[in-house]
Amino acid sequence: MVKAIVGANWGDEGKGKITDFFAKEADFTVRFQGGANAGHTIINNNGKFALHQLPSGVFYNNVTNIISNGCALNIESLLDELHRLESSDINCNLMISNRVQILLEHHILIDKLEEQRLADRAFGSTKSGIAPFYAEKYSKTGLQLWELYDINLKERLKQIYDKINNIIKSTYNADKIDYVKVYDKLSQLSQKILPYVKDTTKVLKEAIKQNKHILLEGQLGSLKDIDHGIYPYVTSSSTLAGYACTGAGISPIDISEILAVTKAYSSAVGEGPFVSEIFGNEADQLRARGGDAG
Repeated sequence: MVKAIVGANWGDEGKGKITDFFAKEADFTVRFQGGANAGHTIINNNGKFALHQLPSGVFYNNVTNIISNGCALNIESLLDELHRLESSDINCNLMISNRVQILLEHHILIDKLEEQRLADRAFGSTKSGIAPFYAEKYSKTGLQLWELYDINLKERLKQIYDKINNIIKSTYNADKIDYVKVYDKLSQLSQKILPYVKDTTKVLKEAIKQNKHILLEGQLGSLKDIDHGIYPYVTSSSTLAGYACTGAGISPIDISEILAVTKAYSSAVGEGPFVSEIFGNEADQLRARGGDAG
């Protein structure tokens, strides 16, 4: 059984809480898109946790948690998340797709510089590097995780930064990036996550054959979808259940159920059109009593 859990609004609907609820009886939870640009907050007996890249099944020993190929993997951020869990005596079962794309430091740098350049026309980016990351992914100049273990990595990075340095110098007048330093850092980080790297498409295919219970966990909401949302004030990936097939590497016919999560009032990160907005004391009360703080 494969169940997709996605947001019906702009995000912040509580998808993490719903995924955590259903994960009690699941075998796998899978993050199928997005990166560290949004958080799924879980409150349990161990405390309060903001999961930015880890799937929301990490608190159950029976669950295998997968960061799939459709995600934007920030390795340093992921290691920080794992460390926070370990400091609370939580050890999660984690797999990372060998085909997931790597979010690099220059993606975050360009994201910040572009928002500065746009000034009052900015998109309200979280400055997590997501837009530049997906731009490179679809221009076929990014790095997949398996390449970090390839003997040609340094040469690949040289090719990447020949282009990137031209962009950040000519467009933003920023300092160039030393690709050798990037190589050295990635070489260290890649070894830290090596035990988690798997062919997750193969793993999920076999799990579906065995009729395992799989949860597909989306990030943000449908109105932030790159195609069907409030463009251009959207994220840079598809937030819809249909993309879970591509982002997780499974067949569309395998999804047996879709849950679209909503809530009593809407909130959104960033800029762009909104149905309505409350200001003043009422808005402050909603923020104080609702959401993660409620």
